Amino acid sequence: MQILCAYAEEGDFVSEEKESLSEEVKKEDDYEKICYICHRPESKAGKMIELMNHITICPDCLQKSFDSMSRLDADTYKELAELSKRFPNMQMIHLSDIPDEIPKRQRVKKKKEQAKEAKVFDIKSIPAPHKIKESLDEYIIGQEHAKKVLSVGVYNHYKRVASGTMDEIEIEKSNMLMIGPTGCGKTYLVKTLAKLLDVPLAIADATSLTEAGYIGDDIESVVTKLLAAADNDVEKAEHGIIFIDEIDKIAKKKNTNQRDVSGKSVQQGMLKLLEGSEVEVPVGASSKNAMVPLETVNTRNILFICGGAFPGLEDIIKERLNQQASIGFRADLKDKYDDDLDILEEVTIEDIRKFGMIPEFIGRLPIIFALHGLTKNMLVQILKEPKNAILKQYQKLLALDGVQLEFEEAALEAIAEKAQEKKTGARALRAIIEEIMLDIMYEIPKDDNIGKVTITREYVEHTGGPLITLRGDLVVYG
Repeated sequence: MQILCAYAEEGDFVSEEKESLSEEVKKEDDYEKICYICHRPESKAGKMIELMNHITICPDCLQKSFDSMSRLDADTYKELAELSKRFPNMQMIHLSDIPDEIPKRQRVKKKKEQAKEAKVFDIKSIPAPHKIKESLDEYIIGQEHAKKVLSVGVYNHYKRVASGTMDEIEIEKSNMLMIGPTGCGKTYLVKTLAKLLDVPLAIADATSLTEAGYIGDDIESVVTKLLAAADNDVEKAEHGIIFIDEIDKIAKKKNTNQRDVSGKSVQQGMLKLLEGSEVEVPVGASSKNAMVPLETVNTRNILFICGGAFPGLEDIIKERLNQQASIGFRADLKDKYDDDLDILEEVTIEDIRKFGMIPEFIGRLPIIFALHGLTKNMLVQILKEPKNAILKQYQKLLALDGVQLEFEEAALEAIAEKAQEKKTGARALRAIIEEIMLDIMYEIPKDDNIGKVTITREYVEHTGGPLITLRGDLVVYG
């Protein structure tokens, strides 16, 4: 009887092991086999030939290997033997050294057959421009013109994607260039937009881009980021949005005798990418030399939004405006535009060209618009009105401790004034609030009697303390 039980237990263990193995095999079936020599997936290279140690090789590479072996004669073998004596550190590659499997992030998923029939976008499901703007209004204060331009541009773009080639009229792609001072909400606008439309978004930084062959990121690396954001799904990535920040950093360098590998040459390399071309990008790596499979992505339906602060562009605009209105009895004063926060709205293509962007690059960004500089009133609104406003975040944190947090209107104005002095836009608000709330967040958990904290202007300016209300309606001045 004991022997039968032992056999039964052993049988259960074997069956469980078989089930786990079958599950692993099913998971492996979801991924394509990849050639260990050329790193092409099975969908491109054809059916793979399996060798020992889980190695798969495509027929082309195997044929090339046989051809090269057949060309070796006796003299060549002698030369190889002599080379190995002269260079003792030189070793041949052993098949056993090749890993059993490549990392999961570098594997290509098999494309589903039904994906061709199903439409990714439907014209009826795309929100209308006014609805897109309403959703942006919940998170972004001001910038009415920018929100309107983005809403219409994105709506038209995805209508173009959804319609495809319905008739002989082909709708051209409308890439965008947004210009605005630092901290005015350029990146936040695009992030909110991508979340609303539920499309893959890649945010790249133009400062790291260099011409092919030099140290830095290749121009195609921006498409690699989008493919990673789409979970290596090429079809999904081809309908995404790429936001290239700090685009002003690839402006053409002035008065330089050296090769401009991160300026004009990068702009020239991006021309085909912006217009629409097929790009081979590595899966799960940032470089094509990383011995990983390559996927072909068509950028024809990818919306490119470029943004930059363009420091110094205001001076170019002022110089042009002063030249236009500096002659005659009705001439304007030269300092008329010095305090104009909306000077960037007067920008023209000629101003951007003078800044250092080549005409071919500007021509591929037909929609150009500027964002306003943030005023004091706008900064106060940013503090309290958006859905995820900074004040609401701290109020929620203190509510978890059972404490009510309030800010006086004068305190908010003082915070906005401090932020304006820093000249970093809305980013300064977070730093100031963190500094103000540090002591309060540290001290409040100590005392369970505190019921309410009111931040005053004096506390923000370090001339007084906050108003602390105890649970028995007793007011204490901090």
